[in-house]
Amino acid sequence: MALALPKGNAIIGQSGGPTAVINESLVGAVEALREFKLVKKIYGMRHGVNGLVKGSIVDLGKLPAARLARVAKSPAAALGSSRDKPDPEYCARIVEACTKHSIRYLFYIGGNDSSDTCRIVNEIANAGGKDELRCFHIPKTVDNDLVENDHTPGFPSAARFIATAFMADSLDNASLPGVKINVVMGRHAGFLTAASALARGEGKNATDRGPHLIYVPEVPLNSKRFLAEVEAVYSRLGRCQVAVSEGVQDEQGRPIATTLVEGLDTDAHGNVQLSGVGALGDALADLVKKHILVNGKPVRVRADTFGYLQRCWPDASPIDAKEARAAAKFAVGLAKKGERSGSVAIERKPGKAYSAGFKRVELSAVAGKTRHMPANFLDGTSNVSRAFLDYVRPLVGRLPVMETI
Repeated sequence: MALALPKGNAIIGQSGGPTAVINESLVGAVEALREFKLVKKIYGMRHGVNGLVKGSIVDLGKLPAARLARVAKSPAAALGSSRDKPDPEYCARIVEACTKHSIRYLFYIGGNDSSDTCRIVNEIANAGGKDELRCFHIPKTVDNDLVENDHTPGFPSAARFIATAFMADSLDNASLPGVKINVVMGRHAGFLTAASALARGEGKNATDRGPHLIYVPEVPLNSKRFLAEVEAVYSRLGRCQVAVSEGVQDEQGRPIATTLVEGLDTDAHGNVQLSGVGALGDALADLVKKHILVNGKPVRVRADTFGYLQRCWPDASPIDAKEARAAAKFAVGLAKKGERSGSVAIERKPGKAYSAGFKRVELSAVAGKTRHMPANFLDGTSNVSRAFLDYVRPLVGRLPVMETI
């Protein structure tokens, strides 16, 4: 820790996929920085570090409280986001921009790539024992795949959307029976897809309600087994609702989408584009049509890709909104205490009733790492366990009650 805290300006940025509560974190940081007397101005980056290096910044300190309150309750990134993954040269330009605008405190809201940006920028700015800039990562991702965290802001709200969407879609599937395949976000981790299990509710008939099959990246998907499992459910119920992660893989660790579909685009990071395209759902639907027949005819099958709606649906989990704002305030608190850098992590406290707190972890502990669903959250090849349901249920808030005749 430094003996004396530096005086200067602060800047906040948003990065990666927006969420329903990312603006809660933005407003939480602004509110806390207004109480930090060593900070003169509070800036916001337009479209993340891309805007910062281009000089596209806004004075957040001038925004009235009423407007900030509305921003906090609005989904998506109010400042604009960025998919840039800066290398050391890019990060050096970020440091130059911070020096130009007398920025001594940088707060970046995002996932593990954002934490890595903070790490590199912090190392460059403070090389040789300098105290030029202090960098803090505020967690965010609907994938829930940040290590060191019990869960991540953005995930509970997206999980709430998934649960309610599957509840309604299951009733639709029962109204006009067939096979329904829903593709959910999650490139490497299956937490969000697994949250669809909440749609079943409780009670003796829960197993008859969808989703009947859940496929996540942590469990390899075998096409023959997939068809056998779908056919078994269909034979028993006359219908089958399937939840499948966009990043589900085969036994060789290859995304199923790349084995069934040719010519998929790649993003700026070199990853095959999975979100927002219907290729995986269509391919699985075609597989079912070709191999599952009733009286010599293909079963009725439809596929939906939930896409970007799931990450920014304006029905945030109350706990998620509260924790997203509190995590940002905790990050500012770290700066006030004299920490030079760090990432904020949520830790769940023991006990029957849900409660959580925050802790500081090293940027290097989070940067470039991916958290996966633990084995005790999985149940066989196409289901999740009671342990997962107990884990996720407190996070999403009270779900609607739906009924049929």
